[in-house]
Amino acid sequence: MPIPKTKTPALRKPAPRKPAPRKPVVWKLRLYVAGQTPKSIRAFANLKMLCEEHLKGRYQIELIDLRENPQLARGDQIVAIPTLVKKLPLPLRTIIGDLSNSVRLLVGLDLRKVD
Repeated sequence: MPIPKTKTPALRKPAPRKPAPRKPVVWKLRLYVAGQTPKSIRAFANLKMLCEEHLKGRYQIELIDLRENPQLARGDQIVAIPTLVKKLPLPLRTIIGDLSNSVRLLVGLDLRKVD
């Protein structure tokens, strides 16, 4: 007795799934200063301006005054001020100075590739 032919169902590709929306990465930046010196004020202003331009709504700046909390310098091995430490996203980065060189700052924070 011959085997009856059966119809195989047509194979359908599953509908493509939309990837789950990712939460934007929050940049955690720590700026070490020593009081309200012109260089410290300039560093904070330069950092704030860069963050508003490139990371709007996705950053947190922690301002640490080493005159008030000198013990905090040890944790991030601060040897000069002002110093910016990028905690997140990894990798950890450290930039020393008043942050006035925006190209150097962008490259240091991995927001722009070296030309």
